[in-house]
Amino acid sequence: MSSARVDYIAPWWTYWLHQFPHVNLRFQPLDHTFKPQDENYQQSLIFLGCVAAAGLGVNLLCLAIYLSCLCCCRKDEEEEESKKSNSCCVTWAAVAAGLICCVAEGVVFYGNSETNDGVYQLTYSLYNANHTLAGVDSLVTGTLGGMQSGLNEHLSRLGEIFAARGDFVQTLQFMQQMSDNIIKQLLGLPDWEKAKVDLAAIADQTAYVEYYRWLTYLLILILDLVICLAACLGLAKQSRWLLTTMMVCGVLTLILSWASLGADVATAVGTSDFCVAPDKFLMNQTKDVISSDIVHYYLYCSQTLPNPFQQFVLQSLTVFQRSLTTMQIQIQGLLQFAVPLFPTAERDLLSIQNLLNNSEASLHQLTALLDCRALNKDYLDALIGVCYDGVEGLLYLCLFSLLAACAFSVMLCAIPRAWRQIANRDRDYDDIDDGDPFNPQSRRMTSHHSHQGNMHSFCSYSSSIGSQTSLHPPTQAVTNAPLSEYMNQSALFGGNPRYENVPLIGRGSPPPSYSPTMRATYLSMTEDQIRHFREDFRA
Repeated sequence: MSSARVDYIAPWWTYWLHQFPHVNLRFQPLDHTFKPQDENYQQSLIFLGCVAAAGLGVNLLCLAIYLSCLCCCRKDEEEEESKKSNSCCVTWAAVAAGLICCVAEGVVFYGNSETNDGVYQLTYSLYNANHTLAGVDSLVTGTLGGMQSGLNEHLSRLGEIFAARGDFVQTLQFMQQMSDNIIKQLLGLPDWEKAKVDLAAIADQTAYVEYYRWLTYLLILILDLVICLAACLGLAKQSRWLLTTMMVCGVLTLILSWASLGADVATAVGTSDFCVAPDKFLMNQTKDVISSDIVHYYLYCSQTLPNPFQQFVLQSLTVFQRSLTTMQIQIQGLLQFAVPLFPTAERDLLSIQNLLNNSEASLHQLTALLDCRALNKDYLDALIGVCYDGVEGLLYLCLFSLLAACAFSVMLCAIPRAWRQIANRDRDYDDIDDGDPFNPQSRRMTSHHSHQGNMHSFCSYSSSIGSQTSLHPPTQAVTNAPLSEYMNQSALFGGNPRYENVPLIGRGSPPPSYSPTMRATYLSMTEDQIRHFREDFRA
């Protein structure tokens, strides 16, 4: 990059990325110069993607080794301390994965926005530059057409009208020379169509790709968030099928994270190679179609260093302006002196005057468009958008991919351990007798059947009778119990006697859950038996 440039300095992160090794697929080191058409340079960017693929392979290998050790090296699950440590490990792993995922979501949101802003600034600058170049071509083409066709046609008719006056004919010939001089100066201006570069088409294509890139990362953000929330829900609900599904999704998202990392790194390195020396690349691209002086003039736009093209443009526009001024003076003279003698010439003279006025207006617009400050501003805005916001956003997206890979790696390590704990808990419940009143599964089954059968609560008086009749022997549990003593103790310690506890006196165990057998026994009791028990309670 030329030392004269002080209005653009590449950021430090582009120099850091520019120092990344450039190696083709045959492991041959390459120059770091930005050459997108070169096959070896393309292979060097593909090589960076392959490095990310290798990182994915190492990550999956480590996960496979961990899962193998988890399956083969089982600890003694009967020790309570080991169970507590495993549960604590799963909890902290889930917390760590959730925190890393939250940080990654914030990073990808910021990085995606920064990259989109940079690309938008690039496309906006390309549209402005294309508008400037199209305006130059339109003005030059329109002025040339007016001078070559319209002016010559009017001068030819005036020559026929002024054929009898030699002085008027000489004036017309002098105006013809001025017109040829203007045409010569306009033809000397650069023809941008020879470059065959449609900046608007490039901007449209760039905006199209950027839209789908932005949308893709937005969907990845949503996908990662949904998987993290679903995994946390599976751990909270201890749902094995949900954890298994999230484990499969986590593997797919892990692969997607590494793939996006490879693409982002390759794009960031290639863009940084361009940002370090953008002027050199553009001058090499345009050396066969546009003069290097013209490219240098618009890229640097230095007001202190002389430029041959700048001097040529100033000279051409100056000659253009002087020729137009001279022709306008000649037209004013003919309108003043020739029209009284040749009234038919007034129409052509007024048409020429109107043509000269339009050409002068085009000259002022052309002078503003050919000035280097407009195109140079668009050029610098595009560089700042790409090299500052764009590359910075890509670095944040790379960081997001790494954080997402770490988060899902931790999640894939925690889910199998949690899944095994759930399986061990279910196996322990299966070893407990179904009739054990402390078995949670038995209580859940009893509760389920009780809702289906519309059973009364065990706190009701009638249910206690059913519980009483289901005991063996039922008669002794009621008749032999010291009822008055128990009632006094209940009133002393509890305030009110609890009749539902009467049938359980002397058992030494908590009340069991009512079974359908108990309910059937209660329903089979006669009215005399129920009345007998009520009389006992009143006593």
